[in-house]
Amino acid sequence: MSRSITSTLLLPRSILLLSALIFLGYIVTWILLPFKQWLGIWLLTLLIKTNTKEFGTQGTFMLIYTGPILLIALLGCLYLHLTRNSCKYHSDKIRGTSASDGPIARLRRPMLVRGPLGVVSTIELLFFFSFVALVIWIFAYGNGVMPVVGNMNARQNTRHANDKMWQKNLRSTAFYFAIAGNFCCCFLFYPVTRGSSILPLLGLTSEGSIKYHTWIGHMAMFFFTTHSLLFIVYWAIVNDLKEMLIWDHNSNSNVPGEIAIVFGLVMWATVHPRIRRKMYELFFYTHQLYIPFMFFYMLHTGFYFVFMLFPGFYLFLIDRFLRFLQCRRKVRLVSARLLPCETVELNFSKSLGLDYRATSTVTINVPSISSLQWHPFSVSSNSSLEPDRISVIVKRDGNWTRKLIEKLASSPDIPLLDRLEVSMEGPYGPISTDFLRYETLVLVAGGSGIVPMISIIREVIALKDMGPRPRSTPPRLVLICAFKHSVDLALLNLILPPIRAVSTTTTSVVLVDNISDRVLDIQIEAFVTRDKLADPAAPSPQIKTIWFKPDPSDEPFSAILGSNSYSWLWLGAIIMSSFAIFLILSGLVGRFFVYPKDKGTNMVFSWTTRTALNALFICFSIITTATCAVVLNKRRYAHQAITQVQSIELSNNNRSTTITTPPILSSAACPFGNYVVDRDVESLPHQSIIERTNVHYGQRPNLQKILLQFEGSSTGVVVCGPAVMRHDVASICGSSSLGGLHYESISYNS
Repeated sequence: MSRSITSTLLLPRSILLLSALIFLGYIVTWILLPFKQWLGIWLLTLLIKTNTKEFGTQGTFMLIYTGPILLIALLGCLYLHLTRNSCKYHSDKIRGTSASDGPIARLRRPMLVRGPLGVVSTIELLFFFSFVALVIWIFAYGNGVMPVVGNMNARQNTRHANDKMWQKNLRSTAFYFAIAGNFCCCFLFYPVTRGSSILPLLGLTSEGSIKYHTWIGHMAMFFFTTHSLLFIVYWAIVNDLKEMLIWDHNSNSNVPGEIAIVFGLVMWATVHPRIRRKMYELFFYTHQLYIPFMFFYMLHTGFYFVFMLFPGFYLFLIDRFLRFLQCRRKVRLVSARLLPCETVELNFSKSLGLDYRATSTVTINVPSISSLQWHPFSVSSNSSLEPDRISVIVKRDGNWTRKLIEKLASSPDIPLLDRLEVSMEGPYGPISTDFLRYETLVLVAGGSGIVPMISIIREVIALKDMGPRPRSTPPRLVLICAFKHSVDLALLNLILPPIRAVSTTTTSVVLVDNISDRVLDIQIEAFVTRDKLADPAAPSPQIKTIWFKPDPSDEPFSAILGSNSYSWLWLGAIIMSSFAIFLILSGLVGRFFVYPKDKGTNMVFSWTTRTALNALFICFSIITTATCAVVLNKRRYAHQAITQVQSIELSNNNRSTTITTPPILSSAACPFGNYVVDRDVESLPHQSIIERTNVHYGQRPNLQKILLQFEGSSTGVVVCGPAVMRHDVASICGSSSLGGLHYESISYNS
């Protein structure tokens, strides 16, 4: 078995090593960029050897700056495919190792907590300063790039040949800021590519990388804004402000750059945390201006410099179009459970081949509420325990969630309601469950932050109860949750999955009845901050279950590229084939239209036209290949989807409305109360969950006192909640003297 595991992991490790070497070479090309020897000798030699009739000099830039990243993306698809197939070995290895405080673990500990960057680990800080140092290097020695930029804008060089030295230096400095901003844009789109094959190579997810996108975006806009202001000042000094109105089709055009910076400033103005939290729709809609921003940016710089940032944006466009195709599908909403704390659990049908990990997220759109608004939610279900369902929990927090809950709460009390049209994207999440390597797992949640914790708990149940006997000793779970009011304690009823989701065999009922005692070792500390005591006279709240009629146009929720076993290979095929189509189309235009006009010289064929054509070819190649891949997968799994919807429809027609579970404890003794819930067989052992729950009224959790109890052991601390809670937990884990607390955060921001 040991030899088999080693051989299984050898190829993925070789792919990781090869990807690291390619990326190192890619970074070296940026480090060499400011040197005149690189531009004057090496790059010039490469330009001569690769200057073909089809691509000209832009082919050289594609070879240096685009080829390596797309190759890494293809290697990433292959790596993820191989590791998914060997996931059981990889998972066993992780769960069998000790989470000792080695060098990597120490680098991952929080170093900065309440600074402008948020919670930042040591390794993140090292990479951040390395990135800043590279930006400064390129900016400080930008004079090496000036000859290339000057040759591309000979018109301005001729008009301002008699400038004074300080004026030339001012103009050169403005160019340096543009080059530094262009370098930042090269890495801007990787963190927001949700289906990325590159981020998992670094152990990252798109949700956890949002802060990197924010950092790089701020730096890029600072450089671009300074670049624009310095040129305006320069033109005003030399009495040449009319330069702002020139659109030169054969070199750098100023008007497209001015339009691009306007769109960029609008996006930049709405990323402030207060605007993003209070006016999310404004933030979301203005961020769609990235499309005209990038188009006019390409017209301003031309494709020579665009190919430096091209690979990241190209991979993002592929991911974005695949998400667009997925959101066109209407997902089958099976049921909704209304909790008494203004929270609803939505249960959707999903394809049996869809697999996802704990803490995954989906994005949901309900056209009857808003046809444009898409909102992300954490998945609370588990793909192993609930193979045909996927569930999300929506808590009232804003106008959109309020309208959704009110719409469901006002529904008549009948067995089946008419269909509610819903579209979904995702799921997005980690590729492995590394948190299982710890001996103790402390989950700290605030409010709706308990939802991803529920998915983690269910993941532990699923992985530890696989097969006739548990595959390894499950970690001890400690759940620390804080709620504002006692009615919010109803969320704890969702910790265990519904019994029908686990009851796949005739003998599994016995397994489910014993699941919390035999598998789940959990201690729950619940804190109610605003209610001093439980009200014994308060009526027991009820959970209302709503079932929806199926519709022929609805489909089970599935990955856009079909089965998880081959989805990464399909993505690799799309990347490779779409780029090949782009090269063919761009080469044909270069051979039969561009080259006959310029005969190998620059600036004869319209720069604007060639850039617009290249942008059109990019869109055409991505749309064509991605659509073909999605159609082929949809036909392949169409029969399975129809059969699954018909099965759900039959089960709903034979379903009774609701079954009331027998009372476990009185509401005075137990704050959870008695509920009307959906149970196909019988109630799960909520008595066991309640016995493990200690409710503390009128106080906040003393996190330092609680967490330091586990300092000496191998303990993973996962936190999801308000920023203050995340910062407190990070500070405690970072200052731990023994280093036994390993911090993990689940959040869309830092």
